[in-house]
Amino acid sequence: MSISDYNLSGAQKRNLDHFASIVRLALSDNVITEEEKDLLRRIAKRLHILEDKYNEILKNPTDYPVDAPQSYDERIEHLFDLTKMMFVDGKVANEEVNVLKKVSIGLGFPIKNVEKIVNKAIDLFEKDCDLECFSEAIKKVNRI
Repeated sequence: MSISDYNLSGAQKRNLDHFASIVRLALSDNVITEEEKDLLRRIAKRLHILEDKYNEILKNPTDYPVDAPQSYDERIEHLFDLTKMMFVDGKVANEEVNVLKKVSIGLGFPIKNVEKIVNKAIDLFEKDCDLECFSEAIKKVNRI
């Protein structure tokens, strides 16, 4: 993390941290495919991440913490983005599932439910579920 990171707003910092989590997941199989790169670029654009920060995070994603969003809906949206990254190359590797479990705990999902939450998230993506459907289903699996 560079000195300029100390001048970021809370929302900007959360976006960088979330993006770094997605990059960690993409790198869990030690390869970022072209499809993953395309998705990373789209997510970076949506999160308003500039090119220099994008490149910095790609080089050192572990320099950024997993920062749990305050709202439950934002946590689910982050889980959605992370799960989408797992599926972008057409195969889900065991390493990716393990990283998703760890990041899910970091997002604030209860340890006792992480296995069910991750399994449900994967199942929902296999069924091509959108964010609204995904959110409803995760809330049923993880009642708060």
